[in-house]
Amino acid sequence: MPHALALSPHLDDAAFSCGGTLARLAREGWEVAVCTAFTRSVPHPTGFALACQLDKGLPAELDYMALRRAEDAEACARLGARPAWLDLPEAPHRGYPDAPALFAAPRPEDGIAAPLAAALAPLLDPAPDLVLAPQAVGGHVDHVLLVRALRAVLPAGLPVLWWTDFPYAARPHSHPARPFAAAMGALPEVALRGDAAARLAACAAYASQLGFQFGGAEGLARTLAAAGPEERFRAAGRVALPEAA
Repeated sequence: MPHALALSPHLDDAAFSCGGTLARLAREGWEVAVCTAFTRSVPHPTGFALACQLDKGLPAELDYMALRRAEDAEACARLGARPAWLDLPEAPHRGYPDAPALFAAPRPEDGIAAPLAAALAPLLDPAPDLVLAPQAVGGHVDHVLLVRALRAVLPAGLPVLWWTDFPYAARPHSHPARPFAAAMGALPEVALRGDAAARLAACAAYASQLGFQFGGAEGLARTLAAAGPEERFRAAGRVALPEAA
């Protein structure tokens, strides 16, 4: 059975960006795993980290990341994938003070790069048949650092589908950054027609994020419909793909 590994910065990025492809792979007999990097529960959050929780209508005493991991488990079940979570903190828990900082350059004092690379390396040994990972479209610092870390430990020739980060790619005016545009632009673009219904169902499992990101479940459905059924990637290596769209 071929094995596909999606490496997601946050607990929703893989489903949002390529959930249809993941569901299609699972349906076609692949073993699919979704490993999310930044999932650590941080008791008693303060400052911007706490604000990220409160602005979604969640109480301060709630273990926000535990809620998000539960949502991710349900989303992966809807995709036919197995979830895995690395014990690393999100950017607001690493000293990024506000929303603009999340989309600026990584802070020099952010020490997450080495532990992130160390956590990713064992996931690639033995190597999966296919890796799916973000291009960091939009420039979110956690996406950028994941791409950097993955490129540092990625075995030569391992097939990778670099996904187009959603919903940032659908909002080019508010999220124009393309920090890896040169490297990704040198790779061939592939459009796959995934399982759109499974993608929508999986994305809907992230209930805590839907109001903030899309204005609710109906907004999610509209945004996905506007994006269309194709999911676009940059392909590296000899990727054994389902039939392209």
